[in-house]
Amino acid sequence: MEQTHIGSCLCNAVKFEVKGEFKKFFLCHCSRCRKSSGSAHCSNLFTPGAKLTWLSGQDKLSFYKHPDTNFARQFCSICSSLVPIYVEARDMVTVPAGCLDSDVEILPQAHIFTDSKGNWDKVINDIPCYEEMPG
Repeated sequence: MEQTHIGSCLCNAVKFEVKGEFKKFFLCHCSRCRKSSGSAHCSNLFTPGAKLTWLSGQDKLSFYKHPDTNFARQFCSICSSLVPIYVEARDMVTVPAGCLDSDVEILPQAHIFTDSKGNWDKVINDIPCYEEMPG
């Protein structure tokens, strides 16, 4: 069954729709994902054969491809939020999970490239959790 998901960037300049079924959901700890996200990992959904439609802000998209690799990112040129990217060679849309405004039916399936984790990332499940900013 074809699923439809909507999403946007932080500043709402870029809005999109993805039609297709998410087949993979990985939390990637490679150094490129850590650097591009500024956090412990990127949370990416993968949907082969999906249709990506830009609802607004297509003129605000910026693209970066790391030299000599397949690593690429698409992002809003205003707020720098990562947004989906269509990978033509694989006929696949990669969607950063955090930019979705709709819920997804799939849960993360694996942490990948864990040998690249930051040393501080190894303890994050052992520290206190707060629902809001602690005082």
